[in-house]
Amino acid sequence: MNYTPQVGDYVKWKNHEGWVYFMCDQSLSIEIGVKDKKCPLGTNHKKDHLLLVCNNYQWHELEYVKNRREIDVDQYKSQRGRYIDP
Repeated sequence: MNYTPQVGDYVKWKNHEGWVYFMCDQSLSIEIGVKDKKCPLGTNHKKDHLLLVCNNYQWHELEYVKNRREIDVDQYKSQRGRYIDP
């Protein structure tokens, strides 16, 4: 199987697993942990993300598990109570 990773995929790599968080031509990052910030004052970010970098020459080692992308895009509603987008 020739798997091409995408942001939003849940993957296994070596003895780690997590969500593909960021991706560019050279590498991607896998989110393997999240925790609340001890002092979130002065920032909009309330969580710390633990990321693992996987270089593009290692992508063949990734094992796809699932993704969190919408399956039925036609039923997507961008706001609660809004009509279905055309």
